[in-house]
Amino acid sequence: MSERNAPCPCGSGKRYKHCHGLLVSEAAPMDADLVDFVVAGAQRGGTTALDAYLREHPGVSMGATRKELHFFDHEEHFEREPVDYAGYHTHFRSRQPGQLRGDATPSYMYWWPAAARLARYNPALKIIVILRDPFTRARSHWNKERQQGRETLSFLAALQAEAARAEAALPLQNRRTSYAERGLYVEQIVRLWQHFPRGQTLILRSEALQSAPAATLAQIAAFLGLPDFPAIAPRSVNARDYDRGFERAEWDYLAARFVPEIDALERLLGWDCSAWRSPPRAAGTAEPRRQADGGT
Repeated sequence: MSERNAPCPCGSGKRYKHCHGLLVSEAAPMDADLVDFVVAGAQRGGTTALDAYLREHPGVSMGATRKELHFFDHEEHFEREPVDYAGYHTHFRSRQPGQLRGDATPSYMYWWPAAARLARYNPALKIIVILRDPFTRARSHWNKERQQGRETLSFLAALQAEAARAEAALPLQNRRTSYAERGLYVEQIVRLWQHFPRGQTLILRSEALQSAPAATLAQIAAFLGLPDFPAIAPRSVNARDYDRGFERAEWDYLAARFVPEIDALERLLGWDCSAWRSPPRAAGTAEPRRQADGGT
């Protein structure tokens, strides 16, 4: 069954083409302020660099006040009906003819209700996801929290404390110290696909944005229906210092959780992620003290 003939993910019981599918072609005329696409994740995966690249395309208008707008992952915006999107739209400059509006907030992929809220807001929305090796993503997340004075535990101790911290945060998610949980990509991608047709999602590798930015940006332009990006010099964003490399105990602790997850991700996306399973050099040896860690 085609995606348009499948049941609508909103739960109405109707086929998608007879429910939210009817709104897709009407979304822009309904509200000229609507955002057209979001960079929904993953945190520490390259979203800051991607946001910077997107701002250099004349056909794109990203949130003007700051990179991460955090509208769809904050509960206070959805406490009353109807939802008031006017405050969200004030973060954007006036749209030029043919210009697309974009919001780069990487926690949208992680936050449980965000996908449904995004689909309700604009069922024609396009979703860009950029995935980083979950081992180094988790360590980068912890390293940022440590350097900003919000994390006092060692990396291994913080990983071991993550489950208790998550339980303490219920019924919400643990936004700040979800080091391993944010790297469980399969559940997050499937949740997006429950609310958006797969054709409205583009899933990329962080490594590709770093090593081949021009080719990756060409993919994004084609996905968004934009002309090619102008010539842009490769950039490194959010590079941070590390005191040392991975320790074997840290790597082994994460491997128990991430190796089965990587296996499932390969099946889901048809990717080869074998490089993600290999410790950087040998775990416990020094890594470069300064690394480009991608987005926040």
